[in-house]
Amino acid sequence: MLTLASKLKKEDGGKTGRASGASDSTYRVSIRDRLLTKEVAELEANLPSTCKASFPDEDKLHHFQLAVSPDEGYYQSGRFQFEIDVPEAYNMVPPKVRCLTRIWHPNITENGEICLSLLREHSIDGTGWAPTRTLKDVVWGLNSLFTDLLNFDDPLNIDAAEHHLRDKVRHVVQVIWYKFDIHQTRCLGLYMLHYPDDLYGNYVF
Repeated sequence: MLTLASKLKKEDGGKTGRASGASDSTYRVSIRDRLLTKEVAELEANLPSTCKASFPDEDKLHHFQLAVSPDEGYYQSGRFQFEIDVPEAYNMVPPKVRCLTRIWHPNITENGEICLSLLREHSIDGTGWAPTRTLKDVVWGLNSLFTDLLNFDDPLNIDAAEHHLRDKVRHVVQVIWYKFDIHQTRCLGLYMLHYPDDLYGNYVF
């Protein structure tokens, strides 16, 4: 991340404010990139142990990927990839996030759309995006979709939520089927072999 930070410092020359003749778009990008230089450093220092951020181009902090590997619950042992794009108008608007991994989840569609309140630009309950939020909040929110924020009562993927309510065992089987990308008929046996208490104890249900 030092590449962009050094570049911005050099270009800024210690000055603040809008440069003479700069377009609104250029000015907004400049604000965004300066914010991201600080926020990415904060993010890297506070990443959950289950997350890993990667930047294909270190000069473009506004585009990166996040891998989440839950260590508990339904999605334990899976690896779920998210693509995060930070628009020019950041931090007045939230980042755009999409799940790249096929997943059976009540709050994530099979097309990668995500239901997470802090990513909502407009929210009447006060839980949506605000300029005071940062990338760290986004990453911790995505990580929590597999634990604390897993919500079957207000789903985006209605089929996944109803599947869970109708038949929890088969729901778990489909989660494993997607998670490990193996044939569905092998999922139940594989799951019972590694996590016998999950299906018959109180851990999952």
